[in-house]
Amino acid sequence: MTSEGKYADIMQDPLFIQESDEVYRNPTEVKMSQIVLPCHANHCGELSVGQLLKWMDSTACLSAERHAGCSCVTASVDDILFEHTIGVGNVVNIIAKVNRAFTSSMEVGIVVNCEDLYADRQWKVCHAFATFVARRTGAGKVQLKQVPPRTQMEQMEYSLAAERRRMRLIHAETITDLLNSSTAQLGECQEYQDAVPAERTRVESVELVLPPHANHQVSTFGGQIMAWMENVATIAASRLCNAHPTLRSIDMFHFRGPSHIGDRLVLKAIVNNTFKQSMEVGVCAEAYKGGEPLRHINSAFMTFEVLDSDRKPCTVPRIRPEPVDGKRRYQEAVARRKIRLDRKYILSCKQAEVPVSVPWEPSNQMYLSFNNVTALKLMDTRNNWVLTSEKNKVRLYTLEENHMLCFKVEMNVSVAAEQTFHLLSDLRRRKEWDPVYEECEYINQADEEDTLYRVATPSVSKRGNGQDFILLASRRIPCDARDPYLIALRSVTLPTHPPTEDYTRGEVLCAGFTIWEESSTVTKITYYNQATPGVLPYISTDIAGLSSSFSSTFSACSHFLEANKDSPAALPLSALTHSMASLQVDQKHQQEGLA
Repeated sequence: MTSEGKYADIMQDPLFIQESDEVYRNPTEVKMSQIVLPCHANHCGELSVGQLLKWMDSTACLSAERHAGCSCVTASVDDILFEHTIGVGNVVNIIAKVNRAFTSSMEVGIVVNCEDLYADRQWKVCHAFATFVARRTGAGKVQLKQVPPRTQMEQMEYSLAAERRRMRLIHAETITDLLNSSTAQLGECQEYQDAVPAERTRVESVELVLPPHANHQVSTFGGQIMAWMENVATIAASRLCNAHPTLRSIDMFHFRGPSHIGDRLVLKAIVNNTFKQSMEVGVCAEAYKGGEPLRHINSAFMTFEVLDSDRKPCTVPRIRPEPVDGKRRYQEAVARRKIRLDRKYILSCKQAEVPVSVPWEPSNQMYLSFNNVTALKLMDTRNNWVLTSEKNKVRLYTLEENHMLCFKVEMNVSVAAEQTFHLLSDLRRRKEWDPVYEECEYINQADEEDTLYRVATPSVSKRGNGQDFILLASRRIPCDARDPYLIALRSVTLPTHPPTEDYTRGEVLCAGFTIWEESSTVTKITYYNQATPGVLPYISTDIAGLSSSFSSTFSACSHFLEANKDSPAALPLSALTHSMASLQVDQKHQQEGLA
């Protein structure tokens, strides 16, 4: 199952029966059910996505305010993929709950299901993650209390929320960097015969913000702004294809500032580019009052399709962009589409399939890193591990599920957690304690937290070749005291490092360390690995209890850590780089609190 699929399943079942037969419900959970009436529908008799966005935003806001105990505003909504449309007469069921609270912001998970009352069936429409910021009217800074996870599902969402938050904080600059690096390689816009001028799709509309459009804080309701943006984007898409388009996905909404009653909201949309069966529409919202200059409120990119009578996508007309800005948008849309396809491919890879390696390149680095850490966190939150053996205070656990063998090794060391993290982060030093790591070559520093390595391991038989692996190592420092240090490992493919005759190319699906600070001098280390066919021969005898190499290897790891616990050379990056990275994260955290 993919990470995205697990997110949805987690949110599907909000109830949990405790041992006392009492029904536990998350105290922040809010449910909304709405029957779709003709006034909510578009020209196709389907629920308008703008109306759905308003319902989702209001449900999520109620959940956030239930937890915060004060007013909250929408800061952002993550990418949304709409899997199904909703017809008139169907019931929309929306569930929202706070997954995790930070200083003054919190992540709210939202799941939307559609219910056919006559056929007695339900299906998932979409899920989303929204960030809300608490706004206290009186003096003093807001300090949100935490939502303690009570179930394994809540623990999983709680843990993953920290990684999704990191993605949001770096989203804008990462996309900008990717676009800058990609557009230079995209070449000139292609000229197509009978292409539709992009200017024909341009839409501009002005809305006066009235009291019905405002929330209880007299600011324009975030869901209303998103609905207006969806409306003008749909008009732009319709002008291109002369048909009724269907909205399939929306890139992240990020609110850059508020608007209020009496503001004029200027909404602009244009088709940036078309692909064989889809088109990207760019839309922005700006506000002004009187003679004031325009204030940028929000921007988004929406992907539309045109469906035939059998609900199959039709071919979309090509567009001819206007010079300069139009060509820039045209090329950037190509880059964004590649990013979306990379993300979809990475998140949809099935864990039981081999090969599991995904080609690494700068355009998919952000999602590879996210998926790498997410996979490790999902393993860390499992609670059905079986203790197989315990030797020399090293505990070996196994878990068999979906034809996949997973194992974890756990031990405590008398070394500070931060130093343990730095020592284990540099895979080049692992061969000092792990005999399986015969060679480790540093390839590239992808960013401050991600490094590429080539690892070579000895042959498991006398006549066979050794194996080598191209690994992406993703490091994470704790978001707060409730998080561990993380070092996540997964295989990737690099054109610069193809397989060779001397080694059999192996693959690592998910492996890595979680490092918990038990005290200032004691650290709990847990090593995880999902055993693919390539690494299974190295561990099968240990799991069968026929050898003690697990115990001896991790005892050697303990000795290595204690011998180097005061070594400044343990840092895999220079102290300056690490400090700068920490400073950048702190600045982004402050910006999020001011959003």
